[in-house]
Amino acid sequence: MALGECWKQLSWFYYQYLLVTALYMLEPWERTVFNSLLISVAGMAIYTGYVFMPQHIMAILHYFEVIQ
Repeated sequence: MALGECWKQLSWFYYQYLLVTALYMLEPWERTVFNSLLISVAGMAIYTGYVFMPQHIMAILHYFEVIQ
């Protein structure tokens, strides 16, 4: 019962995503290409933030002499 409700909720969120981004007008292969690019860009942004943000934060903290 709970799994069915969860699936229904996820389907509703996906439908809202299609409506907001106007992807419902695209063919399935075009939608797949767009979603693949979106996931790739988001993944690269998260990875870049994970790798480089600590270095930048440490540089800022050193600049403002919060840490030595």
